[in-house]
Amino acid sequence: MAIPSFVDRVTVHVTAGRGGHGCASVHREKFRPLGGPDGGNGGDGGSVILRVDPDTTTLVDYHRSSHRSGTNGAQGKGDHQAGSNGESIILPVPDGTLISTADGEILADLVGPGAEFVAARGGKGGLGNAALASSARKAPGFALLGEEGEERHLVLELKVVADIGLVGFPSAGKSSLVASISRARPKIADYPFTTLIPNLGVVVAGETTFTTADVPGLIEGASEGRGLGHDFLRHVERCAALVHVIDCATYEPGRDPLSDLDTIEAELKAHGGLEDRPRLVALNKIDVPDAREIAEMVQAELEQRGLRVFPISTASHEGLEALKFAMAEIVVKQRAEQEKPDNTRIIIRPQAQGGSEFKVKKLPEDGGWLIQGDKPERWVKQTDFTNPEAVGYLADRLNRLGVEKELLERGAMAGDGVVIGDGPNAVVFDFAPEVQAGAELLSRRGEDQRLEENRPALDRRRAKDEEYHALRSGEAKSDLSEYGAGWIEDEVDLSPAEAKRAAEKAEKLARKEARELALQKELDQNG
Repeated sequence: MAIPSFVDRVTVHVTAGRGGHGCASVHREKFRPLGGPDGGNGGDGGSVILRVDPDTTTLVDYHRSSHRSGTNGAQGKGDHQAGSNGESIILPVPDGTLISTADGEILADLVGPGAEFVAARGGKGGLGNAALASSARKAPGFALLGEEGEERHLVLELKVVADIGLVGFPSAGKSSLVASISRARPKIADYPFTTLIPNLGVVVAGETTFTTADVPGLIEGASEGRGLGHDFLRHVERCAALVHVIDCATYEPGRDPLSDLDTIEAELKAHGGLEDRPRLVALNKIDVPDAREIAEMVQAELEQRGLRVFPISTASHEGLEALKFAMAEIVVKQRAEQEKPDNTRIIIRPQAQGGSEFKVKKLPEDGGWLIQGDKPERWVKQTDFTNPEAVGYLADRLNRLGVEKELLERGAMAGDGVVIGDGPNAVVFDFAPEVQAGAELLSRRGEDQRLEENRPALDRRRAKDEEYHALRSGEAKSDLSEYGAGWIEDEVDLSPAEAKRAAEKAEKLARKEARELALQKELDQNG
């Protein structure tokens, strides 16, 4: 099946990159055991951004390839190295692209060069243990996981941005009119539905420049899907004015200019939203003798309806100048009535957010509890549940948020099931108030005992030092010749060479003390 060159409605699946995980690392340096946490943060994931590109006129690229993704953020590293951010991707879209969800909720209307919309926001990178360290948590043994990027199904719908929209039956001469008053060269032929896509033309009338859109032919029932009108009526929604191009030389039975006008107006009304647009009527093909007579017959009646009528011929160019300047007059008036941009400086101050940051609901099925809220659900996604200390940190965050207090006030009992989040990513806990997760490993959650408690080898060394100083001060009597002889590497926390030198110093000290004792004994005898 051939892929069309013009596509004005597509469904795209966009996925932003996920954030990189934080790093749990401890600085290591010779003679500095446990040098402190130095894990870096993960990088943010790349976003998917839709941006208006004046050189893009169709959505056909997304018809061919409907899945677009941002890149993931890199994981953090030790030595305080943060991961690199993922690269965002920019998706060019035509001017006048309407973005909505599959349910019809309008998210953005991109009009004007450079207008953009973040279709999927990249996930935030997880914090490393260096960023999680505090005075109460000096050496966290965990890091936060990166968040998943947003994932969406979006509907992109192109509505041509033009000042004047040309409407009418097939073969009424709309494409010929665009070709006659502009440099556009649409396909023109003598059979119905020659135009399959909207054609834009730039028209210059005096000092005014404006655009016209040739909408594919409408027929009765177009608003209900007959012909091509159902697909292309959206393209006249942004036009400042509509021009009815009426074929006065049609050979089809049962058609005349008045009935054609009434039929097209009925379809525009059924489509909705176009009642306030100014109308002009172009009675086309007056170069044909019978058509000129018909145009003269209906012109007065159309003017009685309050319409401005212009008999024209796209073949001989008769009446085109008057029609062009009438279009320009409407465009100038419409542009003048547009609201001028307000240059007043706007100061936006954050407003206090009322209400709780989470909700607690009773689950009727099993008597458990459901917790919903942006913060709790996001914290759960950031937690590595294989690390007891990380689970304890999550419990601390939930407790500070007031989740435990709210559960107790609602009547939750120890052992009740607690579900955080909704859907397949939900996490289930057993409610245990005031029980510190990870306490079997750490005396205080988030604090490393190794930085606070003395190791057994250090205690043995201090005991030997106290014994030595007690002997020096005369409080105890003992042979110092063996002092330090039994030390091993683990007890002194020294390298083998340093332990040997320390033993030699201790041996020299013991010999010196022995000599001093012998000298003192000899002096006492001679005294």
